[in-house]
Amino acid sequence: MNDAVSPSRYQLAEIGALLAEPARAAMLLALIDGTSRPAGELARAAGIGAATGSAHLHRLLDGGLLAVHVQGRHRYYRLASDDVAALIEALALPRTRPVLPDPTGGDRPLRTARTCYRHLAGRLGVGLCDALLQRGYLQTASEGMRLQHDGAHALVQAGLDAVAVQSLLPLAGRSCLDWTERRLHLGGPLGVALTDSMIDAGWLRRRSGSRALQPSDDGLRRLMSLGVPWESDR
Repeated sequence: MNDAVSPSRYQLAEIGALLAEPARAAMLLALIDGTSRPAGELARAAGIGAATGSAHLHRLLDGGLLAVHVQGRHRYYRLASDDVAALIEALALPRTRPVLPDPTGGDRPLRTARTCYRHLAGRLGVGLCDALLQRGYLQTASEGMRLQHDGAHALVQAGLDAVAVQSLLPLAGRSCLDWTERRLHLGGPLGVALTDSMIDAGWLRRRSGSRALQPSDDGLRRLMSLGVPWESDR
C-alpha cells in the first residue's frame, strides 16, 4: 500500500463523517455567508442545546472545517477558508437530478444572486465572471485570477468608485464552482472585494435573514453594460 495515499483516504472519510451529522451540517450552512457567529447562535440554528453544540463545534474545529476568533471572553466561529465554503456549496445540491429552476420560485432569489463566503454567486455571479473573462478584463495567472487595468477602467466607467476599484488590482481571485449554475464564478479576495464594491454602489442589496442578494434596476443596467447577460423572466 502506498503510504502517501493513506492520509488522504482517511482524511476524506473524516470529512464525510463530520458532514453526515445534521446538526453539524446546519452549523456549517449558517456560516456559508462568511459571517462569524457565537456558539449559542449556531446551536440555535442547529436546533440543539448549548452543551451538544459545543461538542459539535469542537469536532468541526478539530476536523479543520471551522476556525475560531477569540475576543475577550467571547469566541466567534467561522468557516476555515473559502475552500471549505466551496465544498459546502458543492455538496448542497443533490447529484441525482438535473439543475432546474424551482417552478414555485422558492429558491429563485438564491439562484439569481447570493453570497458564497462573501463573494457573488448564482446566475449573476457566473454571468459577471464570464463577461469579465470574455472581454479580457479578468485574466488567469499562476497565482489566480487578476483584474486587468482595462477591466478596472470598465468598472469605473460602469459606475463603481474609482478608489475602491484601484484597490482591486493587487488582489488575486479564484474560480469557484457555482452549485446552482454548475459553472464558475469569481471567488477569493478579489471576488469578495468586488462584491463589497457593488453592494456599496447600490448595484446589489442584501436580503434580511438570507444569503440572497437583490440586484437593483440600476445595478442590472450597469452589469449589462459590462456584458453580463440577463433575462428577467428566468
